Amino acid sequence: MKDIIIIGAGTAGLTAAIYGQRAGLSCTVFEKYAPGGQIVNSPSIENYPGMYGVSGYDYSMALFEQAQKLGAEVQFAEVTGIDFSGKAKKVFTTAGDFEAKAVIVANGAARRKIGCKGEEEFEGRGVSYCATCDGNFFRGKTVAVVGGGESAFEETEYLSEICDKVYLIHRRDSFTAAKTAVDSVLKKKNVTVLKNSVIEEIKGANAVSSIVLKNRGNGSSAEIPLSAVFVAIGLIPDNKIYEGVLKLDERGYFDSGEDCLTGCEGVFVAGDTRKKVLRQLVTAASDGAAAANAAANYIRKNFND
Repeated sequence: MKDIIIIGAGTAGLTAAIYGQRAGLSCTVFEKYAPGGQIVNSPSIENYPGMYGVSGYDYSMALFEQAQKLGAEVQFAEVTGIDFSGKAKKVFTTAGDFEAKAVIVANGAARRKIGCKGEEEFEGRGVSYCATCDGNFFRGKTVAVVGGGESAFEETEYLSEICDKVYLIHRRDSFTAAKTAVDSVLKKKNVTVLKNSVIEEIKGANAVSSIVLKNRGNGSSAEIPLSAVFVAIGLIPDNKIYEGVLKLDERGYFDSGEDCLTGCEGVFVAGDTRKKVLRQLVTAASDGAAAANAAANYIRKNFND
């Protein structure tokens, strides 16, 4: 039986692994994609104390290596089911079935989709949810970014450096991103901001060739030729396998506070997957530390090996 199983290798999960290992406990992390979570796509981190200007990829790899150097095991496998009914917590994955004394769920949140015609059809063929992953494929071309928050402005900033023209499309009249991010993008000569607009359809043959854009104010529609659409309209939790086992709020996030407790003994949550006001690297790291500390205390009280 393992000491702590951690589900997710983002900032919260890897921080939990670091603190768990330092507490003298063995930690196994399961991650279905790559280390880092959403931040791995950021070209530059500017709001994490002491790490100004570091790329999301470099930050993620440094965190990943730190956890491994302390002895944490990382397995790239998807968690397909759980059974938290007994003292030994069971986690079922594509790499096999495992038991642990405690579990920390730090599975983050997934990208929200537009839901327009053609989005699923052209995913991977011009529709992307990661500018730093796929932006280079469209170097020198015309692209669009959909969204009005921090991630949308980060993607626009990055794409403006490699693409000929970038449309920033937002369904509202105002943005939720920080003023510094907005001001920086608005200064870009190759960025055109289209407010109060939504994509009705993404069109193309073998790949994206245009979008049909509707103005929500006057109801008019126009077709805009371009090569790619980068979607950055927020996150959605992927917590279905925990329904009925751990308490979720009305939006599907874990109904857990700063203590990272779930109401299920031996199970803790951390990071973007739980309800919170602010979803940032610094709060994810804080959650990871708190969850690992809580898990360590739980194991000391309940397991006398």
